[in-house]
Amino acid sequence: MIYRFRIVLDNDSEDDVFRDIEIRENDTLEDLHNTITQSFGFDGMEMASFYVSDDEWNQGEEISLFNMNDGPDAVKLMSETNINEVVNKTKTKLIYVYDFLSMWTFFVELAEIADEAKGVDYPNLMFVHGQVPDNAPEKNFEAESFDDYNEFEDDLDIDDYDNLNFDENWN
Repeated sequence: MIYRFRIVLDNDSEDDVFRDIEIRENDTLEDLHNTITQSFGFDGMEMASFYVSDDEWNQGEEISLFNMNDGPDAVKLMSETNINEVVNKTKTKLIYVYDFLSMWTFFVELAEIADEAKGVDYPNLMFVHGQVPDNAPEKNFEAESFDDYNEFEDDLDIDDYDNLNFDENWN
């Protein structure tokens, strides 16, 4: 079977930028990564990850291009994950982030599952809309004021060094 995806650049401009691609369901997420980077004109040399997403585009499990984990926890890798393992008729959305310094962010949605057409090479770029900007759209990571944020409600005064209760000669 062939998966038809629409990949939309997350940008705040009035111009939509997206690509429609076809790819085999049993191709890997690394194949999808390569197709996305090529279709948007990137060289594909930067770090990237897919994130499983729900219907509200909440970011879930990460599937990485490379294993950057130094610990014992296993990281799911694009090269070892087939597309149909994370996307199907009921789970249709992924978030794709390319180049973690620039944070190019894309919404990837399964639009259709179709039969493979004879004589078509896959992956297949079906449709191109919009011009990719020179720089990644800026993300607005505004949060509440740090002064208003108190994760630990323990009334600890970090400026009161005498009462911090730690051994100064710990090493």
